[in-house]
Amino acid sequence: MSNDHGAPARLTLDRTVLVVIDLQERFQNLIHGMDQVLARAERLIAFCRQLEIPVIVTEQYPRGLGSTVPRIREACRPFSAIEKTTFSCAGDAGFMTTLRATGRDQAILCGIETHVCVYQTASDLLREGLQVALAADAVSSCRAADRDLGLQRMRDIGADVMGAQMIMFEIVRDAATPEFKKVSALLKN
Repeated sequence: MSNDHGAPARLTLDRTVLVVIDLQERFQNLIHGMDQVLARAERLIAFCRQLEIPVIVTEQYPRGLGSTVPRIREACRPFSAIEKTTFSCAGDAGFMTTLRATGRDQAILCGIETHVCVYQTASDLLREGLQVALAADAVSSCRAADRDLGLQRMRDIGADVMGAQMIMFEIVRDAATPEFKKVSALLKN
């Protein structure tokens, strides 16, 4: 995953997959900065869909916690989600089957909660040999302190902590490419 200088490999169009973790209705009024999380996740989804990067959505126990929020469901049309009860997405066999089927080895993570499902997913995917990039402005927890602890722990274990815009620019790399022209409006702000 890293080069000879210890830096992680740069994210690329043909190696990345976006994992949208548990952005569900029941959490909308509980998560610190949820409006920003949803806006950044929506932007990442649009970016990935325009560039044909796979997007995998999960829902934690939807019978109890509700389904994915409408704006994320709409961004992912046609919508499907992997229902799970494990906190780590990687603990769910259906998720791992779907992830492996993409053939991708760089996972971009966004969603909630940073210190629980996002952290455990990052940890397990790193153990599986994937490079993990965390969209830090597209994750959160009920408490800001838990979000910060989750971000720090993921950084400590080797996840790349980046912003959504930073991730998108790294993937497109060059303003002269057709990919850049396709997504240039999403890259602003």
